[in-house]
Amino acid sequence: MYGKILLMAGACVLAILYFIDPGQSGLFPRCPFLLLSGWKCPGCGSQRAVHALTHGELGRALSHNALLVMALPYVLLGFWLEWLGGKKRYPDFARRWFGPEAAKFWLVLVTVWWLGRNVFNW
Repeated sequence: MYGKILLMAGACVLAILYFIDPGQSGLFPRCPFLLLSGWKCPGCGSQRAVHALTHGELGRALSHNALLVMALPYVLLGFWLEWLGGKKRYPDFARRWFGPEAAKFWLVLVTVWWLGRNVFNW
């Protein structure tokens, strides 16, 4: 049941982000980390990236937040495993790709991305 609710909520968010450009609308909040520090957080540009993706603009989406775009297949896989029964059918696969080692990998990746986009202007 929660999977269906989550799927519906996601569809609503995608519909909103399709019709309303976060870069042009005051509806979406600005990043408090960016406002306070002047540095982009790992998630900065995510709303604009999703808006671009909903319009089929992959290059523009990558320019807003490349990590989000590249991580979307992994996120969808996690959704399938957790909410649509994949974890019950493939528990070893779920443990390998979403276990402690995967969490460490993503922690390092997000940290490198965060530093790279601020220090090296990625």
